[in-house]
Amino acid sequence: MTATVHTSISKPKKVSRAYQEAIDGGAPDIDVSLLPNLTDLSADSLTDNVIAINSLCENPRLKFVMERLVKHLHAFTKEVGLTTEEWMTAIEFLTKTGQTCSDIRQEFILLSDIFGLSALVDTLNNPKPAGATEVTVLGPFETNDCKDIPMGQSIASEGKGEPMWVSGRVTDMQGKGVGGCVIETWETDEEGFYDTQYEGRVEPDCRGKITTAPDGTYEFQAVLPVIYPIPSDGPVGALLRKLNRHVFRPSHLHMTFTKPGFEHLVTALYFPGDKYLSSDAVFGVKSSLVTEVTEIHDDELAKKRGFKSGPFYDLHRDFVILTTEEAEVEKRKTLAPYYASIEGRLAELQLD
Repeated sequence: MTATVHTSISKPKKVSRAYQEAIDGGAPDIDVSLLPNLTDLSADSLTDNVIAINSLCENPRLKFVMERLVKHLHAFTKEVGLTTEEWMTAIEFLTKTGQTCSDIRQEFILLSDIFGLSALVDTLNNPKPAGATEVTVLGPFETNDCKDIPMGQSIASEGKGEPMWVSGRVTDMQGKGVGGCVIETWETDEEGFYDTQYEGRVEPDCRGKITTAPDGTYEFQAVLPVIYPIPSDGPVGALLRKLNRHVFRPSHLHMTFTKPGFEHLVTALYFPGDKYLSSDAVFGVKSSLVTEVTEIHDDELAKKRGFKSGPFYDLHRDFVILTTEEAEVEKRKTLAPYYASIEGRLAELQLD
């Protein structure tokens, strides 16, 4: 009987069309001799090897972020003993979260909000010295179609709620008025819904852009904000129900401030006595942003403000914004790992 002889094939294999199309399409053509041996990895060796294969990244910030992400993600998986079923549930949850997003709904921002991640990122990226207006969460209802509203005019159409007059002044840290600052503001109507939550939305409502006068003053008509639930008909709402958490936000008025040479400020005003002021579903309330609203019973003043009659509510609030230079000084105090990673000073950080 003739024995069968097995020989290894050393000649190059034919390059498949799929392989070549991937390379032609921009897939990295990496020299595999530079990569770690990724065979026979264990739970103990997997983390270091994933970090090692990412180490060819030329962007120092991305390389650092991915290293820490892999380290903590793998440690979390081990710590909780994550099962395959739980892993798949998480994948399906994130898939549904993405599918729920649209041009006017951001379910991923909402997910970040209910984990407190949005509040944490905002706090770290927007530290304020004493006297400057504090930041708070953006929320998922900002849109890109706000209309410019003339000074003193209304951001809300007729019948959207109890009338409210909003006025104040925007200044720098030295008290000088900041003219030409664009204030973008948005809120719910008296039913507790944003315009984007209505089917057949044609144009923006209860939102608008106002530009401050040369002395930094501003004024506009709005409606009195009310308590409302964050969207609870999607995967984030389902998760909150499982966690036995409420879905409500205290009444508030969103406002952002934009002016070249100044830090972009995202903030909101809250109101004393609100039932959910101390348990906001997205962790957004800052005591410094709680502002009194006064009910005014004066028909003559109401008409002067552009309302048909009284009563109306009066909200007066001044804002103090930082220059980009002032903001940079503050950020270096809270974002040390960011600056160390982009400036090649990672050895200075004491990381676990």
